[in-house]
Amino acid sequence: MSYADIYFKKIGDILTEVYREERKKIRAAAELIADCAEKGGNLFIFGCTHAGILSQEAFYRSGGLALFNPIFFPGMSAQVMPITLTSQMERQEPLGRLLVEQSRLKKGDLLFIHSVSGRNPVPVEVALRAENMGVTTVCITSLEYSKSVSARHSGGKRLFEVCSLVLDNHCPAGDAVVEDAVLGQNIAPASTVAGAAILNAVVAESAQVFEERGMRPPFLLSANRDGGEEHNRAVMQQYKDRIFYL
Repeated sequence: MSYADIYFKKIGDILTEVYREERKKIRAAAELIADCAEKGGNLFIFGCTHAGILSQEAFYRSGGLALFNPIFFPGMSAQVMPITLTSQMERQEPLGRLLVEQSRLKKGDLLFIHSVSGRNPVPVEVALRAENMGVTTVCITSLEYSKSVSARHSGGKRLFEVCSLVLDNHCPAGDAVVEDAVLGQNIAPASTVAGAAILNAVVAESAQVFEERGMRPPFLLSANRDGGEEHNRAVMQQYKDRIFYL
């Protein structure tokens, strides 16, 4: 079997496990989104470096929920040079406090946090500060990975231990899923695929929850479809007080 075949099989197995084990929690996360929107709260998402790819996936996205606001910070994205700096930045605990203080987060809001290992101080500190403010937090993480490593936060907690709702991506410790006997290590990470699937499943489920409650959810269209830009402008105008990325 080729390595590509193995990778696709591993991804399929992970997604099947996520679907089987996380469906109820995906529904719960969707209900939190609808609760937040219905009560006038705002919706945010955060992650460091490659975990932050989900933040980019969530906002201003074709077929996506317009209410997702990303929290970005210089030094914590994959555009940073040298890229190795990001590994040090997400271990600087005070940055988590600053991120929350400088964000628009407030009591009653909902914050999604993506961290695969869940061990680094910044995402943990963001979650702790947000929860203390009355913000509900939902994390996407690997429980197997996180439980296999020690916390780097001064409080001794990992992300799954401090969030209101935990969505497990069912990826292995170390993330990579294809065993390479020549290299003596695993290659090919799975967490971005699994994380994006979880996130978009939550978004899709939220539309159903909105509609079950008699609400019309604000979803975006592709700007490359005829009429897409006009549709999106109307949505953004209607929700301009709750969309902060414009």
